[in-house]
Amino acid sequence: MARLFGTDGVRGLANQDVTADLALRVAQAGARVLGSPAREIGRRPVAVVARDPRQSGDFIAAAVAAGFAASGVDVLDAGVLPTPAAAYLIADIDADFGVVVSASHNPAPDNGIKFFASGGKKLPDEVEEQIEAALELPPLAPLGGEVGRIRRFADAEDRYVVHLLGTLPHRLDGIHVVLDCAHGAAAGVSPEAFAVAGATVTVIGNDPDGMNINDGVGSTHLEELAAAVVAAGAHVGIAHDGDADRCLAVDATGAVVDGDQIMAILAVALDQRGLLRERTLVATVMSNLGLKRAMAEHGISMLETKVGDRYVLEAINEGAYSLGGEQSGHIIFADHATTGDGILTGLQLVSRMAQTGSSLAELASVMKVYPQTLVNVRGVDRDGVATDAVLAQAVAEATADLGDTGRVLLRPSGTEPLVRVMVEAGDQSTADRVAGELAEVVRQRLSTGVERS
Repeated sequence: MARLFGTDGVRGLANQDVTADLALRVAQAGARVLGSPAREIGRRPVAVVARDPRQSGDFIAAAVAAGFAASGVDVLDAGVLPTPAAAYLIADIDADFGVVVSASHNPAPDNGIKFFASGGKKLPDEVEEQIEAALELPPLAPLGGEVGRIRRFADAEDRYVVHLLGTLPHRLDGIHVVLDCAHGAAAGVSPEAFAVAGATVTVIGNDPDGMNINDGVGSTHLEELAAAVVAAGAHVGIAHDGDADRCLAVDATGAVVDGDQIMAILAVALDQRGLLRERTLVATVMSNLGLKRAMAEHGISMLETKVGDRYVLEAINEGAYSLGGEQSGHIIFADHATTGDGILTGLQLVSRMAQTGSSLAELASVMKVYPQTLVNVRGVDRDGVATDAVLAQAVAEATADLGDTGRVLLRPSGTEPLVRVMVEAGDQSTADRVAGELAEVVRQRLSTGVERS
């Protein structure tokens, strides 16, 4: 069978790709694999189930809970809750595993199933493969008192908020924050956490109706937040995505502060407190050149990974580092979380503002953002990126032309027949020109039927 799990769980169009039947069977397979250690010592497995407020989340989460209970797993239903909250709670109550039903920043018709193992950790590839293999086996079928129970996780939200507040180095008093909750899972938790921490809070995107999640709001649509910050005369705006594992910001003028800039601010803050382990920040190859240079200026190393938060997390765990993330705002504080946490990130950022008395624009000036142009070249042989000598020469010449004022990155898509051409330069016109020239070379050299020498 084709691989079911993608880079972030099982995801697709709800009730077409992600059906109730699939959710039930995947849950039963997951219960078999992830519940095995508990069963081996004679203990009933316990799982946490949470979801974002998509309309389809009701039936998918119900099917997941049913699959777990039918397999002899006790289920704690946390209801609508951010993905990082569920991950934290799995670790906090020592549950055996859990699932979040969400499609993150995707539109409302999509949905997905994200598994977390004990400790609130994402599953490695080999465990996902075991679950997929278990789909071919008969489900576990305990009887009588051996079936699982489904109970409400009554204090899930309160536990998570207490955890968030406990991470803050400084209260947020005196800071006016506009929060954009993307009509998603952050709508209940984020405003409460910021208010209890002392901030004055204005909220937009906090009226989820099941179908408006990420619709013109949230971290993928910052225009409304920027306008709301300026209109309210607020100090900062914080934007989440549908499941609240991302955070982007806007300053008092409405200017966007992206994940790279947020990481620069927080890496320096942690380093000054002696909490940036190995004085290293983990980021992907797509992070802006300015981030690497800013870190170097502060004596901080930057370890680069492939694109994807899972690769950032793997590197953090392997090197025992404390901070990493992506330009998209998916940022991981390893001392406080096992996955990206948008509410935690926003709190830490605003706490830094309150602690230093600096505006977000002043803090963000720690890093110069180099103009960046990304061109997706479709309908080409993506494998040729690694082998075409003419293309390699064009990249080398462009890199030499940019010198130390920019860089070039060609990256084949992992899922589509396209190549991504990314160029950074000292000015936007140069970035656009070089990216366009390289994209044309990619089209000429990697189009189907071209003979390469």
